[in-house]
Amino acid sequence: MPYDTDADIDSGTSPLTTSIVGDIGGTNARFARLAADGSPQQILTLPGADYAGPAEALQAYLSQTQGPAPTAAAIGIANPLNGDHVQMTNHSWSFSIEAMRQKLGLTRLQFLNDFTALALSLSRLGDGDRRQIGGGSASQNYAIGVIGPGTGLGVSGLLPAAGAYVPIEGEGGHVTLAGQNEEELAVIAALARVFPHVSAERALSGPGIENLHRALALVRGVSAAELDARQITAHAMQGDDALCVDVISMFCALLGTQAANLALTLGARGGIYIGGGIVPQLGEFFARSPFRQRFETKGRFSGYLSGIPTWLITAPYPALIGAAAFLQTTR
Repeated sequence: MPYDTDADIDSGTSPLTTSIVGDIGGTNARFARLAADGSPQQILTLPGADYAGPAEALQAYLSQTQGPAPTAAAIGIANPLNGDHVQMTNHSWSFSIEAMRQKLGLTRLQFLNDFTALALSLSRLGDGDRRQIGGGSASQNYAIGVIGPGTGLGVSGLLPAAGAYVPIEGEGGHVTLAGQNEEELAVIAALARVFPHVSAERALSGPGIENLHRALALVRGVSAAELDARQITAHAMQGDDALCVDVISMFCALLGTQAANLALTLGARGGIYIGGGIVPQLGEFFARSPFRQRFETKGRFSGYLSGIPTWLITAPYPALIGAAAFLQTTR
């Protein structure tokens, strides 16, 4: 579901370079021109369904903004990357990176996983760009994890190496979904009758919210209107539909479990960051939700997890910041 912001051009005062950064998700594609001070400017969000591929979307962006002809671009994409050909998991786009580079006349075109780009942004976020949920404090020189639901579920992290941090690229959104109580296990069983593999993304994403809504209604034996993820979320936040409230509460609890799994897997005593397009829009609902309690519910390792901080990323375009960092630090 389209949880992204509407099209919005940000202006800045720093001179523009010939570099472009981008962030392509399953629903929208964002692009920006990179300023000399490293900040993304003239940010524009375009619906992916309106374009045949990323080259056409980027051409549309360039036609709607002012600046020098680009020579280099770094673009985060919600997809695994293995070689030149990209077939998106949550979108119909299928393309060659090299053919796109040639079509756009770029000297350099680099694609990276969108959550790798998000991980690269973390060192550039200020205190106003994140909100701590629960307790804990970060330990220096330990791994940091990143997870976030949007059209899909992104997962990444930063590993300490030789006095710096190295981003990791994986597909943690497709690990098997874990439940912690009888009702969650029943919901997962209901999802298993629909999907051959109930991955975390089947519940922790925009489409996943709709899956949870249908499955929880089925488990409880109640009738439920066909609602999209945005409607379910709105009803939950307004508190005027008990099923929707419970769906989003379960969503937050399941996210807490998956975030804790990530923290244990990475030894992420540097903290866990929550990104993506959905959770920032939940506001106080998320802060009051079972997320943090579930994050710490790990039996013998509950004490370990209680010391790990969890932060909600509130910066509007962090993946663009990360793509800019990638361009500036690699050649």
